[in-house]
Amino acid sequence: MHRRRRTALVLTAAIAAAAPLLTACGSDAHPGAAAVVGGQRITVSQLEERVGEVRAAQRAAVRDEAQYRQAIARTGTLTRDTLQTMVLDRVLHRAAQDAGVTVTRKEVQTMRSGLEKQAGGGKALETTWLQQYGIPPQRLEENLRLQVEAQKLAEKLGTDTSRPEFWKALSDASKKLDVDLNPRYGTWDVRKSSRADARTPWVRDVTATRAQQPM
Repeated sequence: MHRRRRTALVLTAAIAAAAPLLTACGSDAHPGAAAVVGGQRITVSQLEERVGEVRAAQRAAVRDEAQYRQAIARTGTLTRDTLQTMVLDRVLHRAAQDAGVTVTRKEVQTMRSGLEKQAGGGKALETTWLQQYGIPPQRLEENLRLQVEAQKLAEKLGTDTSRPEFWKALSDASKKLDVDLNPRYGTWDVRKSSRADARTPWVRDVTATRAQQPM
């Protein structure tokens, strides 16, 4: 469980303090795109939808208004973290493809069954993934597939997900995909295969004053 949870923590978005709502934005090169990965756009609306899924799951899980606001306050970087997850999913998948790694539904179900037993049931696992990793229930299976893919890639490389050899494979995939983030969400560090905050004083976060409003 420890290694699997550590992998999930590394490969999913960490969540921390009040999430901004999204507004339409885009660079001149890619209007309306939050990121472009391998020539394919992740649109602002797609990112907004994913963030909304997490907020809706948090609202459903926490009925008390004060507790809900606390949950919002703990997940303030949710938008950027969600984008990192969406980009990293594609980077990891490319690295796995390059290494000849494939994942079967049975492997995902095996991981899920094991995690459910350790968590105390399916509902408990969904709650854990939502609270710790910002993954809503409807995205759980998708995320577990990511975990299996990461583990199998590491095994193929003769290493584990914490080692430089694993992250070099992701770095190589990032280079091939030519990841380009909208400056509003930072920049993509190819070496670390991770989003980094960029100093962009010309980008004004017009949603800051609305960050505490529930969706």
